[in-house]
Amino acid sequence: MRVAIAGAGNVGRSIAGELLENGHEVLLIDKDPRAIKAESVPRAEWLLADACELSSLEEAALQRCQVAIASTGDDKVNLVVSLLAKTEFGVPRTVARVNHPRNEWMFNEAWGVDVSVSTPRIMSALVEEAVSVGDLVRLFTFRQGDANLVELTLPEDSPMIGRRVGDVDWPTDTALVTIIREGRVLRPDPEGTLELNDELLFVAADETEEQLEDMLSPHHRKG
Repeated sequence: MRVAIAGAGNVGRSIAGELLENGHEVLLIDKDPRAIKAESVPRAEWLLADACELSSLEEAALQRCQVAIASTGDDKVNLVVSLLAKTEFGVPRTVARVNHPRNEWMFNEAWGVDVSVSTPRIMSALVEEAVSVGDLVRLFTFRQGDANLVELTLPEDSPMIGRRVGDVDWPTDTALVTIIREGRVLRPDPEGTLELNDELLFVAADETEEQLEDMLSPHHRKG
């Protein structure tokens, strides 16, 4: 997979390193000469250019990319890059960094954004996840399909404890993705049972979250 990353700062270079380790091709684009640190990610392609300019993206052959990531520290730039990538070059998947939470509402399909990543939101979700037992915590929102990645740790009074996974009738538009138990990541086995303090991760539609929480932890609804 070929991935273009607009913004070669710490965030962009970190993403590039991870993608390269996973066998992907990566192009880093930045208009600031000081950001072009080819020695830091030597296996990446580098382009000194303004990613908001059509000519720059043409030079980058963005139409050959399966994913475009806008990871700069400027929300306006990230929106423009996403829109150009999607509308002018037909990139199948766009991911954009949200720097300021007040701008999050703009990072949607209208601006060509498939997935938005807000560091403050992720950090707050992780804090909630670390301290919450019995409450449904939304970890991540998928822009397409109005679905979310949600987590719930089974409390001691959950009616699901001891139930076979295959016997549970999960709500419509809900999928159990994995079970985290004592530090291990387990594939949901229909023959396996749910246990106290299991962390359950689901992909669930917005409208099913309340129903899911009622099933798993009816006495721990947030007030």
